Amino acid sequence: MELSIRTPARVRSLVCAFDTSMFGAGLAMAMLAGNAQAVDVDAGEYAAALPAGSNIGLLYLQHAQRRSLYSDGHKVAVKAGLDSDIGILRVANYQQLGDYTVNSQFLLPFGRLEGTRDNDSLGQTSGVGDLILASTLWLVNDPAKNRYWGIAPYLYVPTGNYDRNDALNLGENRWKLILQTGYVTGLTEKLSLDLTADVTLFGKNDDFSSQGLTLRQKPQWQAQTYLRYAVTPKLSVHVGASQLWGGETRLDGQDQNDEPDTSKFRVGGSYWLTPAFQALVNYGQDVSVDNGFKEKQRVNLRLLWVF
Repeated sequence: MELSIRTPARVRSLVCAFDTSMFGAGLAMAMLAGNAQAVDVDAGEYAAALPAGSNIGLLYLQHAQRRSLYSDGHKVAVKAGLDSDIGILRVANYQQLGDYTVNSQFLLPFGRLEGTRDNDSLGQTSGVGDLILASTLWLVNDPAKNRYWGIAPYLYVPTGNYDRNDALNLGENRWKLILQTGYVTGLTEKLSLDLTADVTLFGKNDDFSSQGLTLRQKPQWQAQTYLRYAVTPKLSVHVGASQLWGGETRLDGQDQNDEPDTSKFRVGGSYWLTPAFQALVNYGQDVSVDNGFKEKQRVNLRLLWVF
């Protein structure tokens, strides 16, 4: 799992701001409204239906650089810059519910955001993000045929650091619910296909910006896929892609026409260093963005312990 910082909101209104000071001030609004975080799954995530009584602990570390900004699919003529270093602590417990495997989990994001280049007026922030409560229910759990199907709700609780006067925030000051489903099937003895889809439903932020505006957001959709190849029982490599659409914001009843419509790719691999410890690495880039920052590169490290 990865958290993708997306920043689509109010980019359209920024195109007419040519000097960097005005652009930075307007972008502060964009950052607040567009801090929506998509749930990017890792390769094989829905194939991890462990026996009842098992526990896993995970640490995610992500560094991302953004060096361009888009409005209506066109690159804005500024030297845009936004860097992020985000981590997530995640713990899950697996149980048996009748004939089905289910887990309960919590996730706590933390890290820092910093505006750079022409966007250095955004400043920087650090701290913790909104607490995430989640659970996955596997309706199909068939290791013999390498087939899995699960559904998972993610509830974001507005507990993270948030200040309406700050351009950058790790918390969103609103409730959020993501409903996700994932399917895994073996294509050959060593090749597997992962398919994942989700929808994000947003609560309102009624303390948006120093003006205390009300921010609402339409549902946001995402589809993801991976091809995974088991080189050895310990080593796997993968390639994946995703598409994000929807999620237009509204400020005090005014539509912002700022859907991100983002597509991206990622490649990586995982290795079991011991029977209970796995390391996974991903590298990714945004391929296209309609509204918001475009990621130049993203590097993710995931460490997983089974206990």
